Amino acid sequence: MITQEQKEKALAILADRADPKLQTHLNSCVRCGLCADSCIYYKAYGEAQYIPAAKVNMITSLYRRYHTTEGKLLPGLVGTRKLNEETAQKMVDLFFGSCTLCGRCAKHCSIGVDIPFLVGKGREMLAAMEIIPKSLQATADMAIQTGNNMGIPVDEFRDTIQWMEEELQEELGDAEAQIPLDETNKQILYTLNPREPKFFPLSIAAMAKIFHAAKESWTISSNYYDVTNYGFFCGNNAQASVMARNLYEETYRLQAKRLVLGECGHGTRAIRWEGPNWLKTTYDFDALSALELIGEYIRQGRIHLDKSLNQKVCTLHDPCNLVRNGGLLKEMRFVVRSAVTHFTEMTPCGTDNFCCGGGGGNLAMSEYNERRLKIGKIKADQIRQTGVKVVITPCHNCVDQLTQLNHTYKLGVEIKTVAEIVADALIINKE
Repeated sequence: MITQEQKEKALAILADRADPKLQTHLNSCVRCGLCADSCIYYKAYGEAQYIPAAKVNMITSLYRRYHTTEGKLLPGLVGTRKLNEETAQKMVDLFFGSCTLCGRCAKHCSIGVDIPFLVGKGREMLAAMEIIPKSLQATADMAIQTGNNMGIPVDEFRDTIQWMEEELQEELGDAEAQIPLDETNKQILYTLNPREPKFFPLSIAAMAKIFHAAKESWTISSNYYDVTNYGFFCGNNAQASVMARNLYEETYRLQAKRLVLGECGHGTRAIRWEGPNWLKTTYDFDALSALELIGEYIRQGRIHLDKSLNQKVCTLHDPCNLVRNGGLLKEMRFVVRSAVTHFTEMTPCGTDNFCCGGGGGNLAMSEYNERRLKIGKIKADQIRQTGVKVVITPCHNCVDQLTQLNHTYKLGVEIKTVAEIVADALIINKE
């Protein structure tokens, strides 16, 4: 049962007159339906409830009922909705189970309504009522309690890093190669997706190899290395702020000059663009993605690549938060084209690319696994049509989803991060 207090907290989010963006987008949708074909849920299921405008209408109907004069006096006439248990459950299904926050709908909106922004407000309302899919909330809670979303103990993490350092030294034949932990006054504090030390340690080794080739001054924190932010996915700004502050304060504690965000789309967005808003401060250190850093190394001649070491035909999956919402379309292609011999694009690609289906916290919500794999068929078909052997993406959420799509739809491709493909092409100056 939803209490009156819960309702008031949720509805207060829509009453913020000081937020002109919220007021503008709450009153802008003209229900033209042009957003329908942009949505992977609608394309996969063909049901009207999945049209992005229907999600907007869920929010605006509540706004009209509780925050407009006509809605209060004539609720039936202006198409309003009560906030009750039935509505709340429908909101959960629409805002969490039927949206990856990819932003493709906003790109195709005839008047520019920021639909993911409004869906995010819907998630904030549900967070205020403490009605979040359990598996997603558990992931966020784990990050708050342990410092990383997988609950990896510090000793286990350190052991993994030591093992990867030994592997790196053996591969390079160089006892000086390192993966430094908790060192102060370094140029870079590098962050990871916890899935790397848990399941994809070769991603750590790849980036360490790049740092070694660039002769970089860097370190990783053994306490706060988690680049992800599941508070952002939950719509829980209080939790999102704690996760952002952990990295912000750790950068200062270790006295690093730059905070380099590992290959994670939403994590980069959360700390780099949303973080200053949550923390109500500006950063006086650089915050940039690993992708941008690798691009710097290539341009500055700090690393040297041999394309011929990557002969398989490759394509690139554009993570929504790095490309459509992050502006890194050209930089990503510059780096990848510098490292591979044969490259082909998906159709569509770039800012018009389809989400893989794993964004918005979907990978953490076991409640929607079947739905997630069904919408992912659109991406699987895109990949199959290219005929490539390798799919590259600079985001571990995307890596996980693409790996599952590769298995489910029998694509027979390799899934690699940008760091891995660059590391494969590195020419190491052994002198």
